[in-house]
Amino acid sequence: MFETLKAIEFGPFILSFKLAFITTLILFVISLPLSWYLSQTKSRLKPFLEAITALPIVLPPSVLGFYILWALSYNSPIGAFFENTLGVKLVFNFYGLVIASCFYSLPFMVQPLQSGFESISKNMIEASYICGKGKIKTLLKVALPNIKPALLTAIIVTFAHTVGEFGVVLMVGGSIPGETKVASVAIYEMVEIMDYKSAHIYSAIMVIISFLVLLSVYIFNGRNNKKFGI
Repeated sequence: MFETLKAIEFGPFILSFKLAFITTLILFVISLPLSWYLSQTKSRLKPFLEAITALPIVLPPSVLGFYILWALSYNSPIGAFFENTLGVKLVFNFYGLVIASCFYSLPFMVQPLQSGFESISKNMIEASYICGKGKIKTLLKVALPNIKPALLTAIIVTFAHTVGEFGVVLMVGGSIPGETKVASVAIYEMVEIMDYKSAHIYSAIMVIISFLVLLSVYIFNGRNNKKFGI
């Protein structure tokens, strides 16, 4: 047992967690104002923006991965600009993985935050404006502290989803050890070479991590609901 554990290469797991942490941090900064706007606006563009935000949920990973790969490659204006101007290649490296992760994990951050903001009493928001607080202060000091369960759900589910993603990561980053070879890709390669023993161990670790992440969300939300008598 101990010999088996010693044989485990933890590099892919560390890389997965690093990717998930950076992606979650970036998406939180991006999604906070976006989800607040979607929860408050009455614009006719709202359904259009919501549909774009939710696209990664319904699109096949191969489709999403292909378009991200094309957008980041030298054949696209974006990829060409980064490579010619900044000397940075966005495909088959960690930078490309971060960008791709931000796209496919976006709805998992935006939707819980938007639902949380929409659950806040409109009277509370209006009272904040009446007291002279602007939109930013109302968001940060009134709305955000009142959606802790939704905030925790958004952060943890985004983190977990990023850790578990496979298709988009493989297409955009490939499998470069220490650079783009995350845990899900490592498991795929083990199955390909029929190393089922190692695949079982790596998969079991991913199952345990995913279960603990979801369990923590449900426990926190359950305690929070009891606290407020919901």
